Amino acid sequence: MLRALATWSGAIAGLLLILAGGLVSAAIPFPDPSGWTLRPLGVTLQVPALLLIALIGGHRTALLAAVAYLFMGLFQLPVFHEGGGVSYLLDPGFGYLAGFVPAAWLTGKLARQPGMDDPLALTGAAVMGLFVLHLCGLANLTLGGLAGRWGDNTLALIVGYSLAFLPQLLLCCAAGLLAWGLRRLLLVTT
Repeated sequence: MLRALATWSGAIAGLLLILAGGLVSAAIPFPDPSGWTLRPLGVTLQVPALLLIALIGGHRTALLAAVAYLFMGLFQLPVFHEGGGVSYLLDPGFGYLAGFVPAAWLTGKLARQPGMDDPLALTGAAVMGLFVLHLCGLANLTLGGLAGRWGDNTLALIVGYSLAFLPQLLLCCAAGLLAWGLRRLLLVTT
């Protein structure tokens, strides 16, 4: 009973974190002649939020949060980048959104394995989740291209969406480090 309560409350917190992460653009501090400035990375904190939830709460919690997020967006709540609705299933970027589910599951499963008590191991789990998420997105773009859905834009879409991988990879490091600290604070055990 207590485990189910922890899973559901973690999933609600995770959903809120994913929603909030979609509203915040990622930036990195960069030296400037006048001091330090923030340079935008061109992505939001949504994917790192998903991976962070998986690293802390495990696969059940992250899976529930990811599925809830997808259902919210598909049933007319404007939580996706350009709104929401069932028509989003036909959007070139939907494969990346669908990739939230396997990415959440894999990252959460890896995070619960023995030996996952250091930032490097947690970062590795987040990177694996990110890799799966991007594979789902690329598979959707490729299949849509083969079916003629994107016309002559298939290669441009693949390149455009793939450019987000490197900044998100950088954010996996931050998610792994933050998860390590939060897991110690919240007494999460593997």
